[in-house]
Amino acid sequence: MSHAVPQQKMSRSAWALLLLLSAIWGASFLSNRAALEEVPVLSTVAFRVTGAAVALWAWIALRRLPVPRDPAFLWRFAVMGVLNNVIPFTLIVWGQSHVPSGLAAILNATTAVFTVLVATFAFADERLTLRKGVAVLLGLAGVATVMGRDAVTAFDPASAGQLAILGASLSYAFAATFARSAAKGLRPEVSAAGMLTAASLFVVPVALWIDGAPALDYRPATWAALGYLAFAASALAYLLYYAVLARAGAGNLSLVTLIIPPFAIALGALVYDEALPLNALAGFAVLALGLLVLDGRFPLPGFKKERESPAASR
Repeated sequence: MSHAVPQQKMSRSAWALLLLLSAIWGASFLSNRAALEEVPVLSTVAFRVTGAAVALWAWIALRRLPVPRDPAFLWRFAVMGVLNNVIPFTLIVWGQSHVPSGLAAILNATTAVFTVLVATFAFADERLTLRKGVAVLLGLAGVATVMGRDAVTAFDPASAGQLAILGASLSYAFAATFARSAAKGLRPEVSAAGMLTAASLFVVPVALWIDGAPALDYRPATWAALGYLAFAASALAYLLYYAVLARAGAGNLSLVTLIIPPFAIALGALVYDEALPLNALAGFAVLALGLLVLDGRFPLPGFKKERESPAASR
């Protein structure tokens, strides 16, 4: 059975960190699009995970954080690296070659909904309550509204791109469920560095095989996008994520899921003149309502308000 967890009050510094994290992850969708102008999908992912791993190991060495010696952590890092980095990063970057940045961010917000469904089947203490069921239905209704009827009746590359991003959200959900026990006893920085290292060991050889050796004569804007994805959207974002978790708790941290899409939508419109259709914005509103119900901030009439710690989605 899940136990109620008191909601922590958000300090100004916690709000500042939460908004900063949301802005960083929101801008990652813009950086994906910028990188894709010169860099293939797998190479973009390889640059991101490798650069982030190097940065986090440097941080660990600087802070002299303990590193586990147990070989059992190696396969755990491998699974986490594939589920939390290789699969979702690849699907999102490929998906963004067919859909706008803001739309990709909206669809990626379904991670929390998929996490509920996966955890329900994986753990005996994560039963599907009425509140969770309503939240899931709202989330799925939001997705259906975002994608529209044409996603089924007129399947095209844009529809495939949207499905790829939903696949990334599902992979994040499996990663969060697996990490619940796999990362126990580890410093979060070490866990993140370990899975990013494993991800780079998977994706770099594949990128070299499929994309070939990178030319490295990219424009400054492309290098800036790749550097942002590695050092800001991955290495720094992980540190900020756990800083907000420590200051505000998991319930408040889940707000990042709702705040990322508006940043991505605004940046996409500002930089690339992206304009999302009304069904995408309406679908996000329905999805956001589902996430608020799931988090307990929008209690269902006639039912006691439940507070549960949501699993991390990144």
